[in-house]
Amino acid sequence: MTRIYIGDTTLRDGSHAVAHQYTPEQVAEIAGGLDEAGVDIIEVTHGDGLSGSSLQYGFSATSDEELISAASRVISRGKLAVLLIPGIGTKKDLEMARKYGAQMVRVATHCTEADISEQHIKLAKDMGMTVGTFLMMAHMIPAGQLVEQAKLMESYGADIVYCVDSAGAMLPPDVTERIAAMKKELSVEVGFHAHNNLNCAIGNSLAAVKAGATYIDGCLNGAGAGAGNARIESVVAVLKKAGYDIGVDFYRLLDVADNVFRKIVPEATKQNGTTLMLGYAGVYSSFLLHTYRAAEKFDVDPRDVLVELGRKRIVGGQEDTIVDVAYDMACRKV
Repeated sequence: MTRIYIGDTTLRDGSHAVAHQYTPEQVAEIAGGLDEAGVDIIEVTHGDGLSGSSLQYGFSATSDEELISAASRVISRGKLAVLLIPGIGTKKDLEMARKYGAQMVRVATHCTEADISEQHIKLAKDMGMTVGTFLMMAHMIPAGQLVEQAKLMESYGADIVYCVDSAGAMLPPDVTERIAAMKKELSVEVGFHAHNNLNCAIGNSLAAVKAGATYIDGCLNGAGAGAGNARIESVVAVLKKAGYDIGVDFYRLLDVADNVFRKIVPEATKQNGTTLMLGYAGVYSSFLLHTYRAAEKFDVDPRDVLVELGRKRIVGGQEDTIVDVAYDMACRKV
């Protein structure tokens, strides 16, 4: 059966669960454990990627350089990856990441903006890096349009193109349709990255593999923005039980989750009505904390804010709109 490659984003997307406060020592302990367990890709940066540490997205406790260096020293089997969102991260940031040991970059754009990824993909290839690309908020466009965007990334030199359910808004049929279309039209590998706002992350990951995806992401204990990512222990368990070829030591992965990660982050995600609303409304998972703050400030229901953000089709980079929406709702209450 086809080999499935497992990517772990605990030290990037999972950084949202700790408000980007990982220390180099924690990064080294977690990354080392993941590497010993045989995880293929271990991603490390601020939750919003290289140079994400900012007033808008939240400041990291530690610089990207220190986090990447800490992981690089303990990873020997898997690939050390970083995330870069053009407009947040720059080519200079990517050169820094390569210098400190990154072997792979995942260049992430909104699902209709693949054309802004070209310069970063080509630079990474020139530096000898493996390149994965993320088409975020993939639920917002039909499969055919997603394929067109994926083909652009493929033409720039991407090795893997990921369909990314950033809002955790997809159901298994949605995933199957998009992955199957990408697999049919692309000559490069196809991946899937799930969020769990509708509690469909594991089912969606399995649907992606059945439709042809060979790269699947997860986080220890389901950490991540919103209600979290697909729980990597569950991803591995389900795929192994389904008979797929995976190079991960399941017992060792459970040890890392239970004996290392849970000591650092006892409660990685909080699933509640508001996180469920992220998936229901189709809103970017990292908007959750921004929405809570704005709703509290203006004394409005965060669920109403999320529904309105979804109606307006607000995407990553438009966080200021959250405050505007909450303020407008408060004014209408007067």
